[in-house]
Amino acid sequence: MPTTPALRPFHLAFPVRDLAEARAFYGQLLGCPEGRSSDQWVDFNLFGHQIVAHLLPQECAGASQHTNAVDDHNVPIRHFGVVLEMADWHALAAKLQAANTKFIIEPHIRFKGQPGEQATLFFLDPSGNALEFKAFNDLDSLFAK
Repeated sequence: MPTTPALRPFHLAFPVRDLAEARAFYGQLLGCPEGRSSDQWVDFNLFGHQIVAHLLPQECAGASQHTNAVDDHNVPIRHFGVVLEMADWHALAAKLQAANTKFIIEPHIRFKGQPGEQATLFFLDPSGNALEFKAFNDLDSLFAK
């Protein structure tokens, strides 16, 4: 079944240790416009999706990253992100590299020459939340086996 580009936005809430730090990371580095906020949470527009950083430092302190092996890399089990257009993925990868982002998994092509071939990269936000951004030359291969 082909993937439709007219998907509804998702909503994701996640803990952060500091809202100013989250604003700098998501708002400035990733370029996510800020929506509503309070002294306990901040909405961001992540490529058309609503993510909400909730102040909960105790959830972030000492959080360990459990991983699974995927294509010879240790992928953080808990992570979120967006499937981008390939040009947008390359632009984001270059922006993150220019900002000296420490990657968990460097930008690369996963499953090269196989069904589901994709560009991917992983990194942590300042609170230890893992993010993955990926792109496909053919979006219909998103769920390819």
